[in-house]
Amino acid sequence: MHNDFELMNKFGKEKIPFFFIISYNKKEVIVIHLEKLADYNIFFKINQKPKEFIGELEFSYFPIEFDEYYNKFEAVQKYLKNGDTYLLNLTFSTPIQTNLSLKEIYEYSSAEFNLLFQDRFVCFSPEKFIEIRNNKIYTNPMKGTIDAQSPNAELMLINNKKEIAEHYTIVDLLRNDLSLVAKKVRVEKFRYIDKIKTNNGEILQSSSLISGFLENNWTSQIGEILDKLTPAGSVTGAPKIRTCQIINEIENYSRGFYTGIAGIFDGSTLISFVLIRFIEKIDNNLYFKSGGGITTLSNAEDEYRELKRKIYVPIVRNH
Repeated sequence: MHNDFELMNKFGKEKIPFFFIISYNKKEVIVIHLEKLADYNIFFKINQKPKEFIGELEFSYFPIEFDEYYNKFEAVQKYLKNGDTYLLNLTFSTPIQTNLSLKEIYEYSSAEFNLLFQDRFVCFSPEKFIEIRNNKIYTNPMKGTIDAQSPNAELMLINNKKEIAEHYTIVDLLRNDLSLVAKKVRVEKFRYIDKIKTNNGEILQSSSLISGFLENNWTSQIGEILDKLTPAGSVTGAPKIRTCQIINEIENYSRGFYTGIAGIFDGSTLISFVLIRFIEKIDNNLYFKSGGGITTLSNAEDEYRELKRKIYVPIVRNH
């Protein structure tokens, strides 16, 4: 196991509060004392009201052409039809332009989880990864997105056959993942709807809640638990190992920390989130990384629209 996973075990055993971040491929695993975070220019907020935004937001993006998207979509379909994978999360890096800095996006964004990581990236994630409290572990896989302005949007999302199949697959995968570290794993809540405000209006997303029980000494095994559960199933697919191999082959770019996880241990409880809704600075240019789950029931035009729908900032101007 990586030394920094071992450091999590050590801090957890000693009940030392810490922040952690794990890249998608687990090549970068960073653990920092909670009180020293600001020294590293790392800031996070959980369920906090954002700073009021009263200016004019400039935000534009430049997605890949549909033909290029379609080629990768079809490459995924070949693996799906061959039985190598039955759900694959296909993502892309999209150049964006905005009049806001990463720090300003962090300050003004309204999301459950906000993270500013130096001047490297900002994340405003709606998706919890795992939460551990009172020896119980919870996870909330999020799968399925629709524009809230669509006619009968909630019914459309709940009854969409592709979204249903995708959600069942992810819930099954995450239930199996939790069983690697916990006992008495069960689905507590299946396919509930969250509403997310963006600069382009509202979107709806469906999630589920899965839970299990841990041993009393779980704090001394935090590193092992996170190592076994990552990368997150909701942003990879199933079966996880083979699907990750296919992702590496088809995507042809580095996810980096995108679709990794971050979180805190406060000395008694742990909360973490998936690093999605993610803007990264590379050579002074900004890129928004986004994507969606592909199955044999997927439609290329719909998936391309979803890729673009997820490119937003959760900043609502106050007049």
